[in-house]
Amino acid sequence: MFLKFKWLTIVLVFSSALVFSQPKKKTIVPKTYTASKITTPIVIDGDESDPSWSKADWTDLFEDIENNIKPKYATKVKMLWDETNFYILAKIDEPHVWANLKQRDTIIFYNNDFEVFIDPDGDTFNYYELEINALNTAWDLFLSKPYRENDNVVLNDWNIPGLKSAVKIIGTLNNPNDTDEGWVLEMAIPWASYKKSYNENNVPADKFWRVNFSRVNWQHTVVDGKYERKKDADGKFLPEYNWVWSPMGVINMHEPEKWGYVYFSSKEEKDTFTIPQDEKVKWELYNLYRAQKEYYQKNKVWAKALTDLTKETIKVDGKVLKPILENHSSGYNILVKSPFSNQTFIIKEDGQFLK
Repeated sequence: MFLKFKWLTIVLVFSSALVFSQPKKKTIVPKTYTASKITTPIVIDGDESDPSWSKADWTDLFEDIENNIKPKYATKVKMLWDETNFYILAKIDEPHVWANLKQRDTIIFYNNDFEVFIDPDGDTFNYYELEINALNTAWDLFLSKPYRENDNVVLNDWNIPGLKSAVKIIGTLNNPNDTDEGWVLEMAIPWASYKKSYNENNVPADKFWRVNFSRVNWQHTVVDGKYERKKDADGKFLPEYNWVWSPMGVINMHEPEKWGYVYFSSKEEKDTFTIPQDEKVKWELYNLYRAQKEYYQKNKVWAKALTDLTKETIKVDGKVLKPILENHSSGYNILVKSPFSNQTFIIKEDGQFLK
């Protein structure tokens, strides 16, 4: 990933969001998870023994960000919520637990880390990223739009007010002479962190948010008794592994339309969630958006006809979509009326989703 921040002057090369070309015809189906509501706040101490966690299911094990292959080490997550916080518990298997970054808002993924991505309204703009390492050092960021738009999009000085997090090491931290089991990360993220206005009630009771999790894991070596990222013969760091909850199909976490769906159920009993059909309509708009970007890269102009972007009839659950392409002086809109809700959805040339 490429990141510009502080605010506009420093350029960083990011591991967990490198932008590569999209694989063609690769179907990405986001994961889903139902987070139950709790009435007693969880004590954030890095210990999974809190009784509330026993009521929550683990997610599927994480998979490689690009291919659905099994990672070397297991990672899984539980989620709960109450009127104040979004609670997340991550269990991270790792035989060598190490970290050396202690300053908040430094580039945490230069250590092995765990990352949280949240887009409350699902329009792929104005979303949030949180990275934490085994020393419990946090890096939190606000992004006005995905990096693919080649814009100054990152507010690195943004912090999560009231964030609580704790790490429990199952083994010994920074000791290369033994073998560890891993580490547990527990956190409480206040809903208030995501408010857009003072009076907004943004607690997502019986609603879904777009969420994903990533784990960065480096090959390491030991120098003078200390862990370091491993380098190749030319002195360059070997590439990291990126393991995610909901698959991306490309080495880029910053495509929020592919993130998972977390449904925040207010029911006491187990609840279920099915991805709404209108969300599938939105996926098809994003496919056309990506086709437009590819067309522009080849031709230096936007396509003026949908037939330049796809020759296929676009269907969702057996229903035919009839998108309309509107060109204008600064770009284009693609709009479509959902055959399920009759609501009209629009995507712009910068990827922003409107409804």
